[in-house]
Amino acid sequence: MKRVLAAVALSLFVQTVSAQDWAKARLEKSSRHGEWVEYKSGDRTIKAFVVYPERKDKAPVVLVIHEIFGLTDWVRGVCDQLAESGVIAIAPDLLSGQTYADIDGARKAISALPKEQVKADLNATADYALTKIPAANGTIAVCGFCWGGGWAFGYASENPKLKAAYSFYGVAVDNAADAAKIPCPVYGFNAENDERVNATIPKAEELMKAAGKKYEPVIYKGAGHGFMREGEMPTANEANKKARDDAWIRWKALLKQL
Repeated sequence: MKRVLAAVALSLFVQTVSAQDWAKARLEKSSRHGEWVEYKSGDRTIKAFVVYPERKDKAPVVLVIHEIFGLTDWVRGVCDQLAESGVIAIAPDLLSGQTYADIDGARKAISALPKEQVKADLNATADYALTKIPAANGTIAVCGFCWGGGWAFGYASENPKLKAAYSFYGVAVDNAADAAKIPCPVYGFNAENDERVNATIPKAEELMKAAGKKYEPVIYKGAGHGFMREGEMPTANEANKKARDDAWIRWKALLKQL
């Protein structure tokens, strides 16, 4: 019986993450221009989703690193919400060229991605944003969620052009060498009920402080891992909904500093 209930719970979770009709509906109602683009990363072709803000001048770019579930409708919706906040958002599909049967397949495929490949794809995305998007003003930042949140923090040590990094419930930097290379402020958005990730914060605070770098993690009370997505769902609990709303208020204020 327990196995049946666990299987049902997993099935419902997979359906919720993969279908995301609520996120797709929001995208379809948006007046902002979103498009798919392609560019090269070495010998590979990367697909990415780009959304533009409605403004009369050039805008900063935020590189969006998706969750371990892949480039879902929710992630594309985040791009639209970022554009609503005045920036150009570009989210590369880091599984470009791969196929998978379900969310679990996507999770396994992303977990198996070579670090050097991910780094190369993010570099290719940043280069595309800065050189091939005429509406971009030359300023670039990075954000990421879950698996992508860890990469957002880590990638900050790889790209000296970044003006800010926004890490949503991603593991933090864990060595002095990487901390010393980070060129920009790092802002953490963390859930109270997420000790796996939160346990990495104290060391990162020490390392970033020792390196003279700005690191500002905020822990949202009562929230669980993935609250930015979970808090947007129609069935969201109050803690995740409040955490998401509060995080967006903070994030929008930070985006104005780019």
